[in-house]
Amino acid sequence: MTTAIPSALLDPIWFTAAMGFFGLLVGSFLNVVIFRLPVMMDREWRTECRLLLDMEPGQTEAAFNLLKPRSCCPGCKSQISAFDNVPVFSFLLLGGKCRNCRRPIPLRYPLVEFATGCVTAYAGWYFGFFDGQLTPDSLLRAVAAAVFSWYLIALALIDYDTQLLPDSMTMPLLWIGITLSFFGVFAADLDTAVIGAIAGYLSLWSVYWAFKLITGKEGMGYGDFKLLAALAAWLGWQALPALILLSSLVGAVIGITLMATGARRRDEAIPFGPYLALAGIIMMFYGDSLRHLLSPSGVL
Repeated sequence: MTTAIPSALLDPIWFTAAMGFFGLLVGSFLNVVIFRLPVMMDREWRTECRLLLDMEPGQTEAAFNLLKPRSCCPGCKSQISAFDNVPVFSFLLLGGKCRNCRRPIPLRYPLVEFATGCVTAYAGWYFGFFDGQLTPDSLLRAVAAAVFSWYLIALALIDYDTQLLPDSMTMPLLWIGITLSFFGVFAADLDTAVIGAIAGYLSLWSVYWAFKLITGKEGMGYGDFKLLAALAAWLGWQALPALILLSSLVGAVIGITLMATGARRRDEAIPFGPYLALAGIIMMFYGDSLRHLLSPSGVL
């Protein structure tokens, strides 16, 4: 019943704007996750290695997690005030530089915020009013689509930076997808999601071992298997052929471009996670159309 939803949000423009604004705030937090989570993982691994090797504990380090310490300028170490931490707008007002030391702020930060805001707004418009009216079901679908995109944006950039796809993100994404499928939010039913997760994992696992047996090299990591399993849990096993094909095409185009421009060397590994993530976001919005385009007979 639409009476459970505030009347102001029933207008498509206001609802889309509200989703976009919230997406900007989430994008700011994703910047924190992208930078800090790999550092947190590295610290945890070092501690575990010391315990396994029966070594003396290392020097006690200050608390470092997603909440502490407060964000600061990497140059002058001054804490960033709330006024200077408003997504996108603070970057523009400051001219892209730290207020204190005038050190340039990486352009990635506002780009992540802006991209997250845009995808979130589009998820609100596309799914919230897919049938022309905002209902509790369509609201749940819009919020779920936004959460899906947030995870994928963070995972794509973490993998690009570190060639890591943390289990602490891929596994919750997988289980959220399976849980939502139980209620029919994304995948058609629970069987579709579970089969998708199994088939998604095994498909890349098989490619990994075939490549390793033939070449003696590892072509991808286990995180890629888990990410594809999560994508298929959300989108259903029917999306797998299009997901794999689309991510491969995007990866080939971007990989060739990066090597041609000198951004990546030929012998430098290029992570596959960002392309899977991008394919997942595209399939979330246009999966039915792409499957029909790739296979008019309905096989995909």
